Amino acid sequence: MTWMRRARCHIRGLRTERRRWRADMERARAARRAARKRDADPATADHPGPPPTGFSLLPWLLMGMGSFSNLLQGRTPNPWIGGLGLLAFNSLYVYITFRAFDRAKRESASTRVALGLLALLTTGLALGYGGSWLMFFPLLGLATGAVLRGPWLGRTGILLAVYAGAVSAVRDDWANATSMAYGTFISAMVTAAILSLSEAVRELRAAREELARRAVEQERLRFSRDLHDLLGHTLSVVVVKSEAARRLAPRDLAAALAQISDIESVGRQALTEIREAVTGYREGSLATELTRARSALSAASVQPVVRQSGAPLAPQTEALLGWVVREAVTNVVRHSRASRCEITVEGAAERVRLTVTDDGTGTGTPGGVGGTGLKGLTERLAAAGGSLTAGPAPRGGFAVTADLPAGGAEPVPPAATAPTANRPPS
Repeated sequence: MTWMRRARCHIRGLRTERRRWRADMERARAARRAARKRDADPATADHPGPPPTGFSLLPWLLMGMGSFSNLLQGRTPNPWIGGLGLLAFNSLYVYITFRAFDRAKRESASTRVALGLLALLTTGLALGYGGSWLMFFPLLGLATGAVLRGPWLGRTGILLAVYAGAVSAVRDDWANATSMAYGTFISAMVTAAILSLSEAVRELRAAREELARRAVEQERLRFSRDLHDLLGHTLSVVVVKSEAARRLAPRDLAAALAQISDIESVGRQALTEIREAVTGYREGSLATELTRARSALSAASVQPVVRQSGAPLAPQTEALLGWVVREAVTNVVRHSRASRCEITVEGAAERVRLTVTDDGTGTGTPGGVGGTGLKGLTERLAAAGGSLTAGPAPRGGFAVTADLPAGGAEPVPPAATAPTANRPPS
């Protein structure tokens, strides 16, 4: 009964690792909940606030208080005309400024027509009354800067400033014309600069939020792929080795215990890989996956034949090919009913090709070609500049072929590949 005690010890070890893994996952969940709560706190969230509206430009209408005061004090001839002109100016100004914060409305023909009418009305009031009524030109410049953006703004601002100075000189004097031209130009350019900067900041913040959302989606996709590849392969190996241990137990206890030890080792390794996949630090190794593939195929009574040649591969290429080997061998063990599986790695100067073929029923996935694992691998390889094809082989069985950039520099010595090709199944 010694082997039973050893098996119980192995099972207890697996349960301990499982409890430890659950504790790690619970700590990770608590950290994520705390991060979400911190982000939801208005005091700490990076929120840009409500977008600016036309209300932010209304206080500048106080520049026309001098004209309004003249109307109230009776200093303006034809006060009814002046009052109607002041009302029309304020109405057009409010209409234009409130439409200036929406790009579609700002660039519409109605807004440009309203701006033209505002310019004509400003000219008429300035020529008719002069004095404080000339202050409507800086307000016209402000409305122009709020509406016009882009390369035409500078030319328009200069022309408007010259025009305001000329009207002021005709109605008043040249000394006042200079200050009026300067005020009109500055109001147009500063308003356009501030509003353009505010709009750019909001667009950048929106772009940052979109990039963050896409990064979260990509991370979720990465984790789902890793979890599928890890658990699918590991559980398949555990099932195969458990069946082997059950068959060997009645006649060869030592061999059965060896299979149980392999199950424990696979379980521990799977727990480690899942922890690393959660933190995003896991990098696959082609050599490690080839060794595991031999072990899994041998336990499933499938003869493994591995051939490897060519230049050394970049770490990213090795990691991707390791995933392909893992997924392809898992499908061979679970679905192919094959007796022989060949894994060939052929490296060239710029490209490397991995081929996994078997002599089974010609089905690599439960429903044929295109399982979840193969689809995920196809997306991964495409993102790295490679390709993945899977389907029935011409001579029977199923074939999975991956093609990737090699990234190698020095060729692998032949002595390193010869034992791999002729190594007996483990």
